[in-house]
Amino acid sequence: MPPPAQSSPIDPIKVFISYSHRDDELKTAFMTHLANLKRQQKINAWSDRAIEGGEEWDTHIKQQLESAQIILLLISPDFMASDYCYDIEMQRAIARHDAGTARVIPVILRPTDWKDSPFSKLKALPNDGKPVTQWSDLDSAFLDVVKGIRTAVESLTKK
Repeated sequence: MPPPAQSSPIDPIKVFISYSHRDDELKTAFMTHLANLKRQQKINAWSDRAIEGGEEWDTHIKQQLESAQIILLLISPDFMASDYCYDIEMQRAIARHDAGTARVIPVILRPTDWKDSPFSKLKALPNDGKPVTQWSDLDSAFLDVVKGIRTAVESLTKK
């Protein structure tokens, strides 16, 4: 009897993380919570902190943004105030989402006015769009976010 067929390994989903550098501490804590998805090779998460000295940062960011299958928008007042986050990264992310070439997931880090923004039509994480910093425990908030991302990853992997 022949050996059972080996399923081909699935490439990790490329995840682009858009955030304001003023939220770097929260982004770093969030990245820690993505560790299990990374270890299981379900995702390959990227943020601009991976850019090396001497690289053209704008070109590198745009390349990563174009190749990502999931784009996470880490929403805060500083994100909303950042011309680069809002006008460049978020606008391109929404265009790709509308074209069906990427899934955009807003992650509400801190309370901010995001009503009627281009991403307000999308289901935000954590559940009910409650900002991460308003949870009594940040780990629980980020776990809720990761569960939502895992669901999206599994959905995209099936396609």
